[in-house]
Amino acid sequence: MSKKAEAKKAGDAKGSGKKIVATNRKARHNYSILDTFEAGVVLQGTEVKSLRDGQASLADAFATVDDGEIWLRNLHIPEYHHGTWTNHAPRRNRKLLLHRRQIDMLVGKIRDGNLTLVPLSLYFIDGKVKVELALARGKQAHDKRQDLARRDAQREVIRELGRRTKGKI
Repeated sequence: MSKKAEAKKAGDAKGSGKKIVATNRKARHNYSILDTFEAGVVLQGTEVKSLRDGQASLADAFATVDDGEIWLRNLHIPEYHHGTWTNHAPRRNRKLLLHRRQIDMLVGKIRDGNLTLVPLSLYFIDGKVKVELALARGKQAHDKRQDLARRDAQREVIRELGRRTKGKI
């Protein structure tokens, strides 16, 4: 193997990790996730620098379809603290990059059912900012209670099995 190929292989191994910047923890509680997609995000320079510092909030973020394009709204990326007059607006609308057939499929599903696009996480892969979008249906209050009860019951089963294996009945 040549030196260039070895260097490229070593560089790929070093930079190929997934660095998570922000997650939307309430999304899985408030929505039932049907499908997930990975989309690129169109950003300005100071936004990328601010994200590299690990600052972002997906708490109120959602995605919409406008004129055949997907837009991420309400994503908060704070201003870059070393920025000058070229700083970005913290809550501006950001375009998402998806393949045309993915966009067409999402538009069809959103129009047919009572579905929405919710961002689950924002992360870096190979130096590029990506967002994990979920096609989701909103949960009712009784669905949330059932999920909590099911999770508690599962936790109790695991605890009891752990007690039995240790001999503490």
